[in-house]
Amino acid sequence: MSEKIVNIDYVSRVEGEGSVYIKIRENMLEDLQFKIFEPPRFFEALLKGRKYDEAPDITSRICGICPVAYQLASNQAMEKALGIKIGGSLKDLRKLLNCGQWIESHALHIYLLHLPDFFDLPDAISLAKINPQLVKSGLELKSIGNMIISLVGGRPVHPVNVRVGGFYKVPTKEEIESLKPKVEKGIEIIEETLKIVAKLNFPNVEENYEFVAMVKPDEYPMIEGNIASSEGINIPVEKWEENFEEIQVPYSNAYHVVHKGKGSFITGPLARYALNYDNLTPRAKELSEELDFNIIEKNPYRSIIIRSLEVLVALEETLNIIDRYVPPPRAWIEPKHKINPGYYASVVEAPRGLLYHKYFVTSEGMIEEARIVAPTTMNQKRMEDDLKHIVSKSLNMDDVHLMNICEKMIRNYDPCISCATHFLDLKVEKI
Repeated sequence: MSEKIVNIDYVSRVEGEGSVYIKIRENMLEDLQFKIFEPPRFFEALLKGRKYDEAPDITSRICGICPVAYQLASNQAMEKALGIKIGGSLKDLRKLLNCGQWIESHALHIYLLHLPDFFDLPDAISLAKINPQLVKSGLELKSIGNMIISLVGGRPVHPVNVRVGGFYKVPTKEEIESLKPKVEKGIEIIEETLKIVAKLNFPNVEENYEFVAMVKPDEYPMIEGNIASSEGINIPVEKWEENFEEIQVPYSNAYHVVHKGKGSFITGPLARYALNYDNLTPRAKELSEELDFNIIEKNPYRSIIIRSLEVLVALEETLNIIDRYVPPPRAWIEPKHKINPGYYASVVEAPRGLLYHKYFVTSEGMIEEARIVAPTTMNQKRMEDDLKHIVSKSLNMDDVHLMNICEKMIRNYDPCISCATHFLDLKVEKI
């Protein structure tokens, strides 16, 4: 009987810290654990006892990569409590804000974190040495996303201009139109990138995914809609907990989320694309047909294609909003009534997938309970399942190559584990 344990610390290009434990016995995979060990941040506890209108600014601090999604989800829940229905230009501005977040977040992952994998390079600096234009394109797209968020949200990270009922201040028509040349340039950039990523050499992998994402008739949804699944559910957000549950596992500080009675599922670009293909924006739909993309994509490595396509979707939506934008008469809507005490829930499509918020708010407007389920939490069990499949086929690899394939699989999901810059500690035990 032989035993081998390997620890590899601080491998970069995933936001956060985690580890993978692999146990091999007699050349068979006996156990695999994908662990998230970031320390508790207590945001849900911090929200208790706070007034309802404090939630957007507090929750936006949860993530520096996608603060907009947290801010919008908490806003929408509180607006339900107050009977506020956002529409017209205010709704367009909310969507525009999320478009900016999709653009900057997806660009960061595509060009700086994910693309180096397909060139067998260790990082974006190495990629810049052999293809500087690709990295420049990513930085330019990210700056466009940041510009949109700054204009609508007040600043590119942790926006300060969003409030329950709308905004503190709305941009002028001229300010919105000033974005147009940059957005048009962004469309040129991402179309060229799509032609490049479509030709990448992808591992021949196909997973049997259950896709879970928001759906809405005649729209590629971002900020509102029902929750749907490729297994047939189509439910309002209020029924999320009837269909999905968080399960504590002893080796991770993050819950596993499963579809009750079914198991793991995937949320994010692959799921949105699979469930909303018919509602792609015109140029995105045209390019997907020109480049012969699968209508349902089950190869997780090809998520870089769909993520790139979603940048095009967000840029096209931005142009549509610019063209029709008329400044609203008021920057926010006053509540229609006092709060009826109870639970209020909301979902937003963050770049990485569904983000679920639920609050219990008292008649005095105080938060008594808060529950926030992030996309990476929803995807964690599915990531672990993918790792089991790929590792079980690679048991004869040495530890360095085994670590490499684990990292590449995890990077397909663009997990946002924490604000740290390193990810994987790999432990392999062979008996």
